[in-house]
Amino acid sequence: MANTQYAGTGRRKDSVARVRLVPGNGKVTINGRSFEDYIPAANLRAVVAQPFAVTSTEGNYDVFVNVIGGGFAGQAGAIRHGISRALLEVDPDFRPALKSAGLLTRDSRMVERKKPGLKKARRAPQFSKR
Repeated sequence: MANTQYAGTGRRKDSVARVRLVPGNGKVTINGRSFEDYIPAANLRAVVAQPFAVTSTEGNYDVFVNVIGGGFAGQAGAIRHGISRALLEVDPDFRPALKSAGLLTRDSRMVERKKPGLKKARRAPQFSKR
């Protein structure tokens, strides 16, 4: 029997996640570590599980993720995006539900660059009259 896999790539901020879905019992492995071990915050774990809740496929697929770059929030968003794209390969009929939940849109917000003469992107040096 052929090993069925579905792949998706997700991005958010500086994070890139390569996601593989394999039919299974809902185990999530991120960079070789367990889901709870890698992402300690419960709210970020809920973000990662959101595509399964929207498509009501909780516990149907094992998820294997390689994620690089960024912090916890960016990585969680990238994983969510990758899972959503992989679920589209599973069943194209999931598209309306995922699209209405906003899970297929790449979040384009990035850190604004620092400008010369300023301390940060918009923070100016303190003004003094004398």
